[in-house]
Amino acid sequence: MKIKTAALIKELQDFIKNHLSVAKKLLELDNNLLNYKADASVWSVLETIEHLNLYGNFYIPEIRKRIEESTCRSASSFFKSGLIGNYFAKSMLPKEQLNSMKTFKNMNPNGSILDKTTLENFILQQNEMLQLLALAQKINLTKTKTSISISSLIKLRLGDTFRVCVYHDERHIQQAERAVDEAKKYKA
Repeated sequence: MKIKTAALIKELQDFIKNHLSVAKKLLELDNNLLNYKADASVWSVLETIEHLNLYGNFYIPEIRKRIEESTCRSASSFFKSGLIGNYFAKSMLPKEQLNSMKTFKNMNPNGSILDKTTLENFILQQNEMLQLLALAQKINLTKTKTSISISSLIKLRLGDTFRVCVYHDERHIQQAERAVDEAKKYKA
């Protein structure tokens, strides 16, 4: 995949702005609704958001470090996705018939006791991602590489890492919205 860097950054910023909007609306709901689970195997709204926070705890410092240490200080007009990065990014995008993915144990918040601090942390992380995207406009997203959470041996192009993170967030924001709808049906 090849895309104008400015178009990629704008697309990702638009996703993040939507995530912020949804999170702020979720803050208006009561804790009982945010913690509702239809059964023990599914995540509540807050567990879904906490899952994103856990990944953000890895990726935000990693992205920041790679941007600060990048030797590719001239931005490129185009971003060219890598084979593995493009595969990971596409697999994160929500689809009509969503493929379920197994969550790593250390990233699974099931059974956690959570409150609205979870949403506040998510909002902070989303704002930080917007700041990182602004900084990323000054470096080459194709030549700058990042580690990934599942293996330090695999490196992705920074543009792909941003895509994976933001698309993963989008996938779970939609899951959180479905969880709200389910909770409201049950509570009605």
